[in-house]
Amino acid sequence: MPLPSAPTILLADDHSIVRAGLREALESQPGWTICGEASNGRDAIRLARELVPDVMILDISMPDLSGVIVARDVRKLKTHTELLIFTMHDSEQLLREVFSAGARGFVLKSAPTDHIIAAVVSLLNHKPYFCPGITDAVLRGYLSPGVHGLGDVIEGAETLTTRELLIVQLLAESRSNKVIASMLDISVKTVESHRGNIMRKLGAHSLADIVRYAIRNKLIEA
Repeated sequence: MPLPSAPTILLADDHSIVRAGLREALESQPGWTICGEASNGRDAIRLARELVPDVMILDISMPDLSGVIVARDVRKLKTHTELLIFTMHDSEQLLREVFSAGARGFVLKSAPTDHIIAAVVSLLNHKPYFCPGITDAVLRGYLSPGVHGLGDVIEGAETLTTRELLIVQLLAESRSNKVIASMLDISVKTVESHRGNIMRKLGAHSLADIVRYAIRNKLIEA
């Protein structure tokens, strides 16, 4: 697929100052356009579906839905959109999870602006991009097909469904079963069933265990 002459980029970050800085840097490139901005995970998925950008720049810790869940849902749309993670978090565990979710680029917010430009150029050519500092272990895991452990770096990642990950996030945000049921348009009994499955799969014994899991895996901010 040839490089787009007028690439479109969607920004998803809950901090307006970050989006403003990205917009200024990216739109300084000839022909590049910021086609939309989202400040939470739900809007990010909606705009990705409506706008089908060439590149989506995605933060990990956002309200409503985490970046990991957004990445999984956007990848399910089966569009040409490439996913670039732009975050302050750099744990090897998180890196492997977002790559498993479908992202092909990763840039730290502490990196110079030229890294974000280089990352977008690479993704527009449908090539992966990793900013300096990404460990050799992560690169080997991502670049080698079928490498053991790629999908299970987040504890329980192979067994928790996207719906269960969402419920983990909502529980960790102190939402009640009734509120979660209303938000997801399901019954309280179904929420309770999901909650029981989550506890079993994670070996959790209390809500505190679920909160710690969510914080450790960047589904919410501490």
